[in-house]
Amino acid sequence: MDQEEGSTTVDNIVTQFNTYEDFLDSQITTLDLYYLGDEGLARQLVELGYCGTGEVVKREDFEARKAAIEIARLAERTQKKTLTSAGKDLHDNFLKALAVREEDNRSGRVSSVIFIRDRNSHGQEVSGYIDYAHRLKIEDFEVYFSGKKRLLPRPTDMSFYNWDSHVAVWNSTPNYQVIADNPEGLLFKYKRDRKILNVDPKAQPGDNSTRSPIQTELYIQAVIFDHVSRRKP
Repeated sequence: MDQEEGSTTVDNIVTQFNTYEDFLDSQITTLDLYYLGDEGLARQLVELGYCGTGEVVKREDFEARKAAIEIARLAERTQKKTLTSAGKDLHDNFLKALAVREEDNRSGRVSSVIFIRDRNSHGQEVSGYIDYAHRLKIEDFEVYFSGKKRLLPRPTDMSFYNWDSHVAVWNSTPNYQVIADNPEGLLFKYKRDRKILNVDPKAQPGDNSTRSPIQTELYIQAVIFDHVSRRKP
């Protein structure tokens, strides 16, 4: 039996039995108990592989896999609870687009970069690129999905430009390195797989990346770039 088959066997056993003792008991026959006369001894012999009706699984392997499955289950349940878009009545296409991408950005399966151009509370036109996954980690998006606030680029985001004051700022994030001195325009390098994301609308966005303009009533312009990394989170 190869490693993959062994892992599958352990998984099947772990999901079938609550405790290692339950698994051992399932391997003990009535005839075993008749000859051995002791349930504890019968369990020990099954654990050592001297008797039993099925596969031999070590206690440490059973308990380690049991713990791993439980951790994964709790993580999945926690992940579902932390989706701030869940249950929201979203009417605008932009918020719907963010909601569709929220879980994948939280898990690291997808890394989205949001471009927004609009006017701030002072009436100044601003634009910039937002690292969606990073923003999700550092602030509560409930205020955006509930419509209490509008998501706007900040001077602390990947890029920020105030068209009135001509203030331009670039910042690398935990996910992206900003390449601002490129003669062909702004580029972002995804740190996990080192792939380049090109946000120039006239160019291809890059390997494993897509560009999606969003028709929205909330902003003058909104575009979402999605990058799928080949490396596991």
